[in-house]
Amino acid sequence: MRIAAVGDLHVKEHGSVSYKELFSEISQEADILVLTGDLTDLGKPAEAEILAADLRSCSIPMVGVLGNHDYECGHVDEVKAIIKDAGVHLLEGQAVEIDGVGFAGVKGFAGGFGRYMLGSFGEPAIKAMVAESVEETMRLENALRQVRSERAMVVLHYAPIQQTVEGEPPEIFPFLGSSRLAETIDRFPVKAVVHGHAHRGTYEGRTPGGAPVYNVASHIQKPTGKAYALLDL
Repeated sequence: MRIAAVGDLHVKEHGSVSYKELFSEISQEADILVLTGDLTDLGKPAEAEILAADLRSCSIPMVGVLGNHDYECGHVDEVKAIIKDAGVHLLEGQAVEIDGVGFAGVKGFAGGFGRYMLGSFGEPAIKAMVAESVEETMRLENALRQVRSERAMVVLHYAPIQQTVEGEPPEIFPFLGSSRLAETIDRFPVKAVVHGHAHRGTYEGRTPGGAPVYNVASHIQKPTGKAYALLDL
């Protein structure tokens, strides 16, 4: 199974960039397209409609999650509906199996990595942030428990490890992902993890348990030389 994965397309309302040719090319190169969030720039329904029109040039199954930008304008339910209507299996703590590969997906959240991970202590705002991170992790666990296939891929927007955000300013590492996601991933037999969000990060890394992780934000240099990565599962 060959999987094309890309994130952070940031489709804008003025539609100056078209992804029709990209999606058409991917349809020739891969069996499944995985989208790792920030599909729109400001979470506007008009942006989602432009993306949906471009996605019609994709003739293979599509799986995806949303990113933080897709929530910006407060119209996330409309954005979700438009993207789903375009044929994307949009995952929010669910799993879907396509041609023998199980995809488990959530957006994920911030919180930091390793011993620098934010703890639930102090002001209510800090506790609420940690609670959101924990909640997304629990949703990922529930999704992974639904996977029955021996081949499983985790789809995220936020990073589960520090290694694939390196290249970004260290000061913003805590806002790019959370080790809680990796802790959950390593409790399951996951073949690969894809995420976006870190535009200046690093393409490849591994969880502490050894699962390969790929930062497939469109800005990241990849072995394909393209905006998308190609992964064999």
